[in-house]
Amino acid sequence: MPSQNPAPASTPAPFPPDPSLSWSAPTPPTPGRPVVSFGEPEGYDAGTRPRPLGGLRLRPRIAVAAACGVLGLGLIGGALTGSWLVGEPGGGDQGTFAAAGTLWHSIPVDRLFPPTVDGKGAGPGGADRTWTRIAVAPDTGCADALDPLLRKALAPAGCRRLLRATYIDATQSHVTTVGLLFTKADAATMRALDARFARDGLDRRADLVPRPYAPKGTLAAGFGDAQRAAWTVSVLTDAPVVVYAVSGWADDRVVARPEPAEEAMRSGASSAVAQAGLGHEARGLADRVERSLRRNVGPSAEPSS
Repeated sequence: MPSQNPAPASTPAPFPPDPSLSWSAPTPPTPGRPVVSFGEPEGYDAGTRPRPLGGLRLRPRIAVAAACGVLGLGLIGGALTGSWLVGEPGGGDQGTFAAAGTLWHSIPVDRLFPPTVDGKGAGPGGADRTWTRIAVAPDTGCADALDPLLRKALAPAGCRRLLRATYIDATQSHVTTVGLLFTKADAATMRALDARFARDGLDRRADLVPRPYAPKGTLAAGFGDAQRAAWTVSVLTDAPVVVYAVSGWADDRVVARPEPAEEAMRSGASSAVAQAGLGHEARGLADRVERSLRRNVGPSAEPSS
């Protein structure tokens, strides 16, 4: 017997994003301590529930078989989507790979670089971290934003656009620049570049450290090349994107030898960079910005500008 409950009301279309938040909008200088705005949390329609299929009634065995088939397809699709979201190899197909490559111009700033990033368990010993965004760079090419040697190492993938933002931790002790380099490469080229970085240790070479973004009038104004302390570079294989982060002290302290984040995060590491948790700052923020990138790929990611 068909259900007597009325069909749920359709969910209203989301409001279009504010054009001022698009990458094409200029970013004003941020003097002094930033004013942080918080967006409403995302959620799901709690009223969504199954509906009868055209009022037809199926025999019990046929109904069970049909339900199992639908469930199986759903599990397969969910597994593929889930593998993309958590970054498992082979998780993204050509559609998601291509969609990821367009996010630099179709997603508002706050969805790729949130104003506030919570890093539960991201600090040394599993301590929680919170980072506040203090500066966003306009989207640019790579000519002046990367050291020549790092730009040469990434050259096989090409540079379509580079997006960067700089954050400060809750104690205002550390600053970190995180970047999303959108490449021109196909999936095979990204896999080859990732293999080369791993084989040749390019992500651990101190002459291939990304540059910070340190605009004047911000708390990171003194975060220059000499202040780079820890860094991480990750070549994605299921998206045409390279994710990186570089961290340093907020007091403009010069660092004689920057360390790869993995080295600074090792148990028992005793250097000043490691003891300050700067490896955790770079790795933790890069991981969460990468997750933010992945959440914006899929059927729900629609152009916003």
